[in-house]
Amino acid sequence: MKKILIGAGSDLGVHIDGASLGPEVILKKKNLKKVLFKQDKNIKKSKTKNDLKKNLVDLNQFNETLYNFLKKEKNFCITIGGDHSIAIASGLASLKKEENLGIIWIDSHLDYNTFATTITGNLHGLPLAALNGLNKDLSKFHDSNYYNPQNTVVVGYRALEENALAEIRNIQTMGVTVYTTDDIKKYGVSKIMEEAFYVALKNTNGLHISFDLDVIDPEIAPGVTVKEKNGINLQETKEIINFLNTKKKYLKSFDLVEYNPLNDRNDATLEIANYILENIIKD
Repeated sequence: MKKILIGAGSDLGVHIDGASLGPEVILKKKNLKKVLFKQDKNIKKSKTKNDLKKNLVDLNQFNETLYNFLKKEKNFCITIGGDHSIAIASGLASLKKEENLGIIWIDSHLDYNTFATTITGNLHGLPLAALNGLNKDLSKFHDSNYYNPQNTVVVGYRALEENALAEIRNIQTMGVTVYTTDDIKKYGVSKIMEEAFYVALKNTNGLHISFDLDVIDPEIAPGVTVKEKNGINLQETKEIINFLNTKKKYLKSFDLVEYNPLNDRNDATLEIANYILENIIKD
């Protein structure tokens, strides 16, 4: 299947700048059909801690534009963020086309806050919950079904956010399956990914995969916005991508998010991002 790279240059979901620059850097040397969406330079981004709906209007406008493009695109869509809030658009657009998908969220964070449980107001902490039909203020542009929590899997979680218990309760209430970084290290990538695919594929037409670079240990991949220590190593990263290569017939769309070039060192994270994309792109 023909593939297209879509740059989603937005960091409206987080008070820290830089992830909006990631897609353009990554896309620069890619010889494939590509398009780049960039947030309006005139936006004065809210960074106030007690603003619990930071940049909601501007983020929704960005995501609606991205969603409307993606839902009409016939090629296999590889969306490059940007912070993880852009996956609301990419994930829902893929679901709009395919009608019934599972989702695997490869991330050090659960991204399962609601407006009732977030304490930072950073909207990149809410997208997976939004994809399960919560936080509908973030998906007003979507007029179809949402991902079934029973077919939703998080792989690589380890972050102990200040409000982790509330977010974990959200996950447990909805019935989302979670595999931690410790699970990966104890049982191995292959076993965890096999189980993740089994859960996410059950009674669905395929999968949307959303890969957040902060799942990787920041000593290896420092070029992310929110760093969480004790992440997966480079070998485990490659094993996950190699596993996905063996299962491409099930993949309907793919995200790679949270590359922040302002925090990278010697292009270490950029090289990993390029490795991931080259393997997803190849047939």
